[in-house]
Amino acid sequence: MRWRTNRRSSNVEDRRGMRTAGMRGLGGGDGGILRLLPVAIRFLGIKGTMIAVVAILAFGFFTGNLQQILGGGSFETTQQETPSKTVSQSAEEKELVEFVSVVLADTEETWHEIFQQSGNTYQEPRLVLYRGAVQSGCGFGSAQMGPFYCPADQKVYIDLGFYDDLAKRHNAPGDFAQAYVLAHEVGHHVQTLTGISQQVQKAKQGVNKTDANKLSIMQELQADCFAGVWAHHADKSRQLLEAGDIEEGLAAASAIGDDRLQKQAKGYVTPDSFTHGSSEQRVRWFKIGLKKGTFKGCDTFSVMN
Repeated sequence: MRWRTNRRSSNVEDRRGMRTAGMRGLGGGDGGILRLLPVAIRFLGIKGTMIAVVAILAFGFFTGNLQQILGGGSFETTQQETPSKTVSQSAEEKELVEFVSVVLADTEETWHEIFQQSGNTYQEPRLVLYRGAVQSGCGFGSAQMGPFYCPADQKVYIDLGFYDDLAKRHNAPGDFAQAYVLAHEVGHHVQTLTGISQQVQKAKQGVNKTDANKLSIMQELQADCFAGVWAHHADKSRQLLEAGDIEEGLAAASAIGDDRLQKQAKGYVTPDSFTHGSSEQRVRWFKIGLKKGTFKGCDTFSVMN
């Protein structure tokens, strides 16, 4: 990618030097870390999830935050994050911070243009960099969950160590693979601004788990398509892409398909439990967004119904 001389976003919030002192479960008082188990199992497998749960519970016990982690107690009575020592980073990590700032700025360019075409104003999200654990508007998050978007505070959260995992564990290296992951999370922000996320959450109420999972898949695939829309404009308007970049993005989309992740974690695949889509689906919708470059071209909900 041709990124080094491009604009850096001012919407990067660096919390890598913060220490998480108090935690609660996502949603507070509603199951705590139990709500994270499906996500954790998807990425870590059952054995890895159990190890992570034990570590988190031990942390809660020794810091006095066990009740908050389990979902009880009042969030207002706990300390969120406190300054720690100055951030120590390698030259590679420093460059990676610059890189994600440029990618975020480029997504801002794309979505400002698309929103203006429809007479709307794009509200830029913030990107939070952290290490290990973080407190978001949606509750406690950890590096094991991978990058995530929180609609409550309209921020994208990422531990930059995920990119090393993406390259080594999932065999999806390259700067454009990294950019695709960030653009996907920004796609969820677009869904929040346009009311799509709210509609999906409402539609999930009162339906069975299988149908709820299908809605989640449609939402995730649309975010993949939106990542492709960004890539389309980044290449067409700003010539950001180089030879081989698209292949890197496709490899990343394939690497984090539900079927591939389940096969790695458990040795077998259970399609009824998919929540993000298969490798084939994720690649296909990224390519659709890349080809069409339009918001309307990413209507996964109509096509898949």
